[in-house]
Amino acid sequence: MVGLGGTHLGPAQFRLAAGYDLTYHHGLELVFHEPTFVSCPSAFSDATFRAPSPDELLQLSRQLGEEPPVVVAFEADAGGSEPTSCLIAAERLDVVHETVLRYWRDDAAPDQRFAPWAKPPTP
Repeated sequence: MVGLGGTHLGPAQFRLAAGYDLTYHHGLELVFHEPTFVSCPSAFSDATFRAPSPDELLQLSRQLGEEPPVVVAFEADAGGSEPTSCLIAAERLDVVHETVLRYWRDDAAPDQRFAPWAKPPTP
């Protein structure tokens, strides 16, 4: 994954969007339902996913009162000299493969959808 960015869509969902050029579209989303913990920068790239460490799981269990059903951990480039450790806990995770356009176009194909901020131009 070259680009990855987070989008918060209300208290019930948190989405990570991935693609080679997030300027125009993305084709993969990780949809976290009922997130209980999110620790990651607002923009990053080149995520390398890994199993959460025992210390991270213990930290989450202590903070949340129980171990969450879904825990995702990864290292990513957030522009610093070292990778940034990221951690997300949620009730459920869905992986969505779909083209999501990040800008408005009148000729979008039926199998494409628009990002929430992509709106038709106002006359």
